[in-house]
Amino acid sequence: MGFEQWMAAITTHGAMIAATSTADLGVPVPSCPEWTAADLICHVGAVHRWATARIVGDDSVRSYADFPAPPADELTDWYRAGLRGLVEALGTRDPDTAAPTFVGERTVGWWARRQAHELTVHRWDLESAIRPGTQQVVDAEFSADGIEEWLDVFAPRFLSRSGGVPQHLHRATLHLHTHDEPVGEWLVELSADGLTWSREHMKADVALRGSAFDLLLTLWHRRPLSAVDTVGDAGVAAELLDLIHVT
Repeated sequence: MGFEQWMAAITTHGAMIAATSTADLGVPVPSCPEWTAADLICHVGAVHRWATARIVGDDSVRSYADFPAPPADELTDWYRAGLRGLVEALGTRDPDTAAPTFVGERTVGWWARRQAHELTVHRWDLESAIRPGTQQVVDAEFSADGIEEWLDVFAPRFLSRSGGVPQHLHRATLHLHTHDEPVGEWLVELSADGLTWSREHMKADVALRGSAFDLLLTLWHRRPLSAVDTVGDAGVAAELLDLIHVT
């Protein structure tokens, strides 16, 4: 999985979001409580602009909150403009070029990966709201990359924000296992120092098994734990996911 695949995902999923009908903008988004389709599109469009600012070195932008929502009748055009700007910024730079991020200095390629998975999840949110039951499934390889991005970026970040790993979860382990091809397996270990993970098969306190996409959606709280097979202490998985809750 690399830069070309991330760029393809940004283009594909971004186009799906941009095609949202004005008539659907007021539809509630069940997987993002208190959001409508318009709120979701505003969020993603603002995140695109924020990412673009980081990529091009525009230090005047502090966060995605710097981009207010446009009027409803201008929303999809505003979103398309933000998507075009992001694709241009990413496509005209070497993926290995250094770029600031919300987790320190990384690369342009890091932003491509982040925006690809941002769009994957929020495109699913939007389809679930507007056309429930018809959501596109993302392939196993791309979903596995999303799982690893969640483990790399969001799990440690939000564990730290929530005060770290609770003492009773020190030494707790979680095994993630996909059953589609290519098979992916990850061992997650918790300690006083936070969360570490490795690609390996090993018995853990709890194992979550399912398709790579179902596991990805479960980690992002888009589907309940019951959407995947759970073997062992489900309470460990539930508590860990409660500590890492991102919209």
